Amino acid sequence: MKILLLEDDRFLNQAINKFLSAEGHTLDLFRDGNEALLSISHDSHDLLILDINVPHLDGLSLLEMIHEKKIQIPTIFISAMLDIEDISRAFELGCHDYLKKPFHLKELTMRIDRILQTPYIPHAHIRLSKQYSYDPASSTLRFQGEVQILSSKQLQIIHLLANNRSRVVSYELLKEHVWDTLDIELPTIRAEINRLKKTLKEDIIINIRNLGYMIERPTSL
Repeated sequence: MKILLLEDDRFLNQAINKFLSAEGHTLDLFRDGNEALLSISHDSHDLLILDINVPHLDGLSLLEMIHEKKIQIPTIFISAMLDIEDISRAFELGCHDYLKKPFHLKELTMRIDRILQTPYIPHAHIRLSKQYSYDPASSTLRFQGEVQILSSKQLQIIHLLANNRSRVVSYELLKEHVWDTLDIELPTIRAEINRLKKTLKEDIIINIRNLGYMIERPTSL
């Protein structure tokens, strides 16, 4: 795995580099946020490990800026800070994990291994389950990161359900937003959703008897 490390403490920077290199990873090392941003913009990385308080461009602002450039990379923040606002902002920006200093280097490898075992879902995507995500911008359903081909009608159903996770999507809403009419018969809706459920590789659509359908918001991943 190719990792970009942004850590302004020279000793910790070198210690992480030595430890992770011994684990088989390749590291690009930075102590300045602007230099790290330049590297991310021109090179590809599999993982970012970012300190928050670094010279010129802090780690949180760096992650925000690369997302504005439509660059999505799994990220672990490492910081001595325990400010809940900073932690909340880190996760709002889409970081995978947050590790408080000081930490054992073995713990960092455990966090990295967990990321390797979980398919990465970009922050802009809607997570439907551990395996499924939906990108509303491109109307794309992904299973383990791979695009699943669906019909236009099926994608419209997924779009409506994904944008209303943990809420029942009534038959009336399906009629209006998917079929563009209130005259469609319920058996037609049920038949289309049953075909969709058979196409999916995971049972994520729940039938709410006499009311409609729902995709639950994942509670743990």
